[in-house]
Amino acid sequence: MASRDGDGWVECRCGSKHWGVHGAAGLLLVHAGKVLLQHRAPWVHNGDTWGIPGGARDSHESSLEAALREANEEIGIKVELVQAHSEHRDDHGDWRYDTIIATASAEAFLFEKNHETIDLRWFEVNEVSSANLHPSFARSWPAVEIMVRRIVGGVA
Repeated sequence: MASRDGDGWVECRCGSKHWGVHGAAGLLLVHAGKVLLQHRAPWVHNGDTWGIPGGARDSHESSLEAALREANEEIGIKVELVQAHSEHRDDHGDWRYDTIIATASAEAFLFEKNHETIDLRWFEVNEVSSANLHPSFARSWPAVEIMVRRIVGGVA
């Protein structure tokens, strides 16, 4: 069980190349009826698109642990203030991406962007699909949106 043993590319049966030997995970924060999206740096895979902070899952991590670690690394979120609500799994059989949908208290939102992040922005849920989304996030968004609307309608 080595730290950072998840970094690496996977040639997937779907015909795409994915980052994360053990799969990947990301964090979608919901607050006050909006979702936080990350404008990804141009140099990263599928860069200059909007998505969520996330990345490769290490062999010893759960999807939640990986999503929280990546969000802390990329946007400086205080992970102890995050509450996970649900998970969307984009399963390709030999690779998967898990989106952790969560809320957090306002104290968690003192963001510190890293070199992978150009900008962070809160989007109204109905605005998300009109943004220049990361291709994988765009494909998952219709299912994720349903889950987000349940949270927005209930507790967020």
